[in-house]
Amino acid sequence: MELKDKFKLKDEYGQETTYDVLFTFDNEETNKSYVVYTDNTFDDAGNVQVYASVYYPESDNNKLDPVETEREWQIIDKILETIQEEVRKQTETSNEE
Repeated sequence: MELKDKFKLKDEYGQETTYDVLFTFDNEETNKSYVVYTDNTFDDAGNVQVYASVYYPESDNNKLDPVETEREWQIIDKILETIQEEVRKQTETSNEE
């Protein structure tokens, strides 16, 4: 599955939603590839909704599988935290100039 900057998925009711790909990564510990994406909606706290799934870059089908283990979620959360911290640093640096 080749993921570009956007993709569409249908839910169980046949309604199609467009998602923006935030990033993809491979993890050696789990031997899986992950995609982190958003539909640009917000949760009750005002945070952008972010999702993650396992994907298969070498496959021709557009299959995404759920993240199954707590360890996988920890890996994804750590990457998201690192990216958020880098964005904060860049914002602070550009505001100081």
